[in-house]
Amino acid sequence: MDTDPSNAVDVDSALISAVRARDTDLVRILLHEDCDPDLRDAAFCLAVRMHAGHIAQLLLQYGADSGQSRQEDLLPLSKAVDSGSPALFEALLDPRSRGRYVESELLDARALARHWHETGVETELRRRTDSRDAVVRTPVQDDEYNYVDEFTLGDMTVRDGHGAILTYIEELLGIRPSFEELMDRALAHADQANHTTWSSVTILLAGRRDQATWSTAAALRTSPDSSRRLFGAEVLRLTHLLDDSEEDAFADAALDIFTDWSAEETDSAVLAEVLVALGEHTDPRAEAALLPHASHTDAQVRSAVAQGCGEWSSPPAFSGNARTTLLRLMTDPDTVVRKTACRTVAVGRDKDPVLADAMAALLDDADRLVQLAAVYGLALHGDERCVEAARFLGPPQRGCLEEEGYLDEAWRYEWRQERP
Repeated sequence: MDTDPSNAVDVDSALISAVRARDTDLVRILLHEDCDPDLRDAAFCLAVRMHAGHIAQLLLQYGADSGQSRQEDLLPLSKAVDSGSPALFEALLDPRSRGRYVESELLDARALARHWHETGVETELRRRTDSRDAVVRTPVQDDEYNYVDEFTLGDMTVRDGHGAILTYIEELLGIRPSFEELMDRALAHADQANHTTWSSVTILLAGRRDQATWSTAAALRTSPDSSRRLFGAEVLRLTHLLDDSEEDAFADAALDIFTDWSAEETDSAVLAEVLVALGEHTDPRAEAALLPHASHTDAQVRSAVAQGCGEWSSPPAFSGNARTTLLRLMTDPDTVVRKTACRTVAVGRDKDPVLADAMAALLDDADRLVQLAAVYGLALHGDERCVEAARFLGPPQRGCLEEEGYLDEAWRYEWRQERP
């Protein structure tokens, strides 16, 4: 197949134009329509050549077939590594096209990624450009969930996701780095929220699900370095969360360690991670350890409490203490805390009218997303007040999946009322 958009499809097609404009939201909207498969494949090749990894992955999610792409229409693996974008690199190695890359190419890509990671993006940029000008550093979204920093020097721009690229290649090659080596990769980005290297490392270690990895992560609980404690807590939490086996071998150990940990942790970010972990356990001890932190001075911690209240609550109702806590957090000064508490009540099985009235009160909130969360909750609770509120708030903002989800639930409620 000729995957050059100027030959395979109309160059003025809306999808191709949206990819050229790097308009991720518009690409997503257009992909909701049933566009021609050849058009999706051509758009994928264009996104790869433009180094638009997020868009390339989005096209793959909506049916683009990377296996139909000619090698010359994409990028060499070395160029993808040089870009520093894990999203772009992983799009090239999509399972449908992975077989075209021999082991020697992957090994060369690994060596290059390791060089970038160990040398540092800024140092390597200066070596390649021979420039002493100021480097511009900007946080950017690399894929649907993760961020990286983007460095620009002269006419060269590189992202700092080489640690994640290195981790991904090693997993494909069956190479098993030590816990300490992987942790060092993640900690290099400890000051960057949702950095893709941190998340790829913690998920990889959690997936090992062996006692040695668990014990090493658990030992970080006593580290004087809060970044190491946070790393250990996340690995432990994900080990339990991602274990879909019937044995769930680490469930009891996770509950024990997080219950004790929550009573002694002093760092707010680490405590929030610990409380989120507690909220993923269906055990009364989780509630008892979680609720005392509802009045914490840090909003991130209070939000973790609000999130956790819904996971362990069994039908048909919240416990009295949990309900009181959620009602209070729905009036919290912090916007994220109010929205999180409202969502917890929304998806809970407790249909007490007091909770519905509390959500209805949030229809007058100063923040639009809190209002929409209240609409969503009222719709799930079968409360007709969601209909007028949804109409008042109007259509979702372009490209905002969260708003779309909230308003869709109100639409489904109205549809059910009209078609009993």
